[in-house]
Amino acid sequence: MYWGKIIGTLIGLAVRNPWAAVAGFILGHQFDRGFQARFRVFEKQGNEMPRVSEDFVKALFQTMGHLAKVDGRVSEDEIRSARMVMHRLSLNPARVRRAIAWFDEGKAPGFQLQKKMRELRRVNARGPSERLTFVRLLLEVVLAKDSLKNDERALIWKICTELEIGRVELAQLEAMIRAQKGFKRSAAGNVDATRVKKAYAALGVSPNASNDEVKTAYRRLMNRNHPDKISGSNPGADVMAEAQRRTREVRSAYEMLKARRSIR
Repeated sequence: MYWGKIIGTLIGLAVRNPWAAVAGFILGHQFDRGFQARFRVFEKQGNEMPRVSEDFVKALFQTMGHLAKVDGRVSEDEIRSARMVMHRLSLNPARVRRAIAWFDEGKAPGFQLQKKMRELRRVNARGPSERLTFVRLLLEVVLAKDSLKNDERALIWKICTELEIGRVELAQLEAMIRAQKGFKRSAAGNVDATRVKKAYAALGVSPNASNDEVKTAYRRLMNRNHPDKISGSNPGADVMAEAQRRTREVRSAYEMLKARRSIR
């Protein structure tokens, strides 16, 4: 990662001062190092989201709804991204319904954002890491759109201020999410998306299925196709080979979706 060094150096050169260019390079280098460290932490976290309290989930989806509505309308991309956050937090159907209701509460006029952020900061027991996770999940939804308007950025900064998250940390989070978004649109990202689509098809479930539905489909198919389950009927070699192939396919598909959706 080198964008911080490039931008910092260019800013320094723009003022026609070689020492400013050096200082810009050094500051950019520090930004890049912090970005890489943050990125590694969140890459690990991407496979296993931390357990969060009901207060965290409530505040998250209320704030998410408020942010999504600030430009006047909630886009399909924002709704889709909010659904993905529900999956990653392993919300069961009842909690998904509550999350949707909280999202709608945040959209309503008169939602007291500042009060909600101060409540979250007061009851937060895990400190800065959980607050960064909160902002990261918000950004994943609002950055689902191609661009952010000034009032949206102002609102995000207000949230960060209340949660004691600095501008550098916010910039690192946004850069990380935009990098991930760019990957999804690349050729490699298209291949990855195709693999995920095939995994859902192998389990016979929709991408909108809940984590519980994914687990149920996996167990049902393993019970139906595992060679040990059919060996008692003395199947032919071709039947046994197909059962082994199908078992590998189902297990591989589930392991992929389990990691993507943080299924416990």
